[in-house]
Amino acid sequence: MEAQAVEREGGMNGLEKLVLREGGCSAEVYLYGGHVSSWKNAQGEELLFLSSKALFEPPKAIRGGIPICFPQFSNLGSLPPHGFARNRLWALDADPQLDPPPNATAAFVDLILSPSHDDFKAFPHSFEYRLRVQLGPAGVLTLTSRVRNTNSDGKPFSFTFAYHTYFSVSDISEVRVEGLETLDYLDNLQDRSRFTEQGDAITFEGELDRIYLEAPRKIAILDHEKNRTFLVIKDGLPDAVVWNPWDKKAKAMSDFGDEEYKHMVCVEAAAIEDPVTLKPTEEWTGRLQLSLVPNTHVGGSLDVPNAL
Repeated sequence: MEAQAVEREGGMNGLEKLVLREGGCSAEVYLYGGHVSSWKNAQGEELLFLSSKALFEPPKAIRGGIPICFPQFSNLGSLPPHGFARNRLWALDADPQLDPPPNATAAFVDLILSPSHDDFKAFPHSFEYRLRVQLGPAGVLTLTSRVRNTNSDGKPFSFTFAYHTYFSVSDISEVRVEGLETLDYLDNLQDRSRFTEQGDAITFEGELDRIYLEAPRKIAILDHEKNRTFLVIKDGLPDAVVWNPWDKKAKAMSDFGDEEYKHMVCVEAAAIEDPVTLKPTEEWTGRLQLSLVPNTHVGGSLDVPNAL
């Protein structure tokens, strides 16, 4: 289902995408991966990082934007890293079973993913994964994922999940992530050993790859050079991943520019430490809301902005 402010267009390598527009802001969603590849403010500035070397070549995942990690985060299981949702062609959902947004001007699109025969062999469960991508007033971008267990054999299933969001930043050395201080985290660079965050904010001086546990609903990413802050608001997603590959890992990735690590940071709303378990007919909802405010507007309350 798609609203009037949504257009279907040909994207990279002939892959189909949907373009959402609202009040001068825009977002682009590829049917391949259910993948948000672009989010722009009213000035036309790109807010998501997309690698200049990103491959729009199935079954390769798209490097940047908002890849969806489902039904497995990273290598925490027997599936390929980050699962298969980001490598599948999604369909437009003709019956999303969700009311339209209350704001009449919001642009939105509803997509659906059901397991293929090959998916079922690797992950032997029936499910329906519905995704709504919505661009609302002031350019607020909201992704709502709903996963339902449609197994007919009475069996529950479990999964881990992340919205692997790549934010565009001016200079990683000038970026601070706030809202995760004092939390326990698993350090992916040290065999997922558990530590406690000691700093008053996360700053970047080298490779960083951490899973913050029981993270608050609101996280802020401060970009000092551009004097702006991304607000990440998450529901149904208790964890938060923070990642920057730095120089050596950047050079080792064929679909990532050698110097591009300086201009991106991943802050990912996730459910990792405690996998989500669904009994038949049960449904899980995980929501991500992204918005942008000037740095001067960010205080301890991390208020939702009213202007992008």
